Amino acid sequence: MPAMTQAPLPPDPLAALAPPEEQRRAARMAQDAFARVFRLSVEEDDAGRARGVAEVREALANWSAAGGGEAGPALRLAMLLSGLDQWGMAYSRAFGLNALPGLSELVGALRTGLDARAEARFLVQFEALGAAEENAVDFKIDLRRAIHLALWHGAIAAEERDEALRLAAELGGTLLAVAREMPALGWRLVADALAHIQVQCLAHGLAAEGPGREATEALFAALARELPPESRDAVMAHAAQAVAGWRQANRPH
Repeated sequence: MPAMTQAPLPPDPLAALAPPEEQRRAARMAQDAFARVFRLSVEEDDAGRARGVAEVREALANWSAAGGGEAGPALRLAMLLSGLDQWGMAYSRAFGLNALPGLSELVGALRTGLDARAEARFLVQFEALGAAEENAVDFKIDLRRAIHLALWHGAIAAEERDEALRLAAELGGTLLAVAREMPALGWRLVADALAHIQVQCLAHGLAAEGPGREATEALFAALARELPPESRDAVMAHAAQAVAGWRQANRPH
């Protein structure tokens, strides 16, 4: 196993404010909220979208407010808004979306609902998320996993070969950026994505042929080619180990 796999991340200093399960819930809520406002943006008229956005805002605001103390609600809201922003950026790049009015309206409503003190506390926690890789690490892992798998599902669902390859290339670029921007955690997120892709292929027979298979093979080949050697070896070994563990757990007894 490459040496870099042996280096554990430092403890998460934000875990005292938001335990791991709470962080994972924030990632799921951001994903669900994005999916809802995405549908509202493309399927509803202005009035229907406004009603739907108001419902999502209320649910997110209520969950944020239920955090402990003064910093807890601010961190919950920071995770939700960070997650919404990352989903929006990923989909805008991958699918060429010029605007998602429901997302803009939701983010704006969540921010404008804060008074001056709450806004200041929110900004402190939002900055803390990006201050170190290990800050809210469970949130980051679950959020990025969901985004990466969504992009891959988009690639293998594409009917046209060129579109499938384009989306796979977009995902590859996203994964390479994660590895580059997060020296300690990034390669683990890449390995996590590749392991989950392989497991879904094995478990559900996905990307077995046609453009989906070609796109998936192109993704793996590009990462093997473009990742720095140390990161590449660690990613491939970690992903292979995870897939082997899944095979073992699902072997008929």
